[in-house]
Amino acid sequence: VQLQASGGGLVQPGGSLILSCVVSGTSFSLQPMAWYRQAPGQSRELVATITSGGRTNYADSVHGRFTISRDNAKDMLNLQMNSLQPEDTAVYTCAIARTVLAGEVRGVRYWGQGTLVTVSS
Repeated sequence: VQLQASGGGLVQPGGSLILSCVVSGTSFSLQPMAWYRQAPGQSRELVATITSGGRTNYADSVHGRFTISRDNAKDMLNLQMNSLQPEDTAVYTCAIARTVLAGEVRGVRYWGQGTLVTVSS
């Protein structure tokens, strides 16, 4: 199983980015998925989750600004990030969860590599 994330980069405060994560080696449409992030010197934070049925949940810090979605035809997980702020600077990582219940990830089966998002003027 492989998860290949892309889309990170440098963006100014208030700007937008779309992260993508292409999954191979498993039945993507059946998998509960998650985006995490880890800022420098901080612990990893769960950003958003989406179940196989499309139910989404978000961390309070990104609610209303970020949108997680999935394209099962392309085996792709996306994270639309709007109104980015310097505190959103982090390495963002996609993951296949064992289970997602009420927005909580109950174990991660597979991790992707991270993609760096830097929000700075």
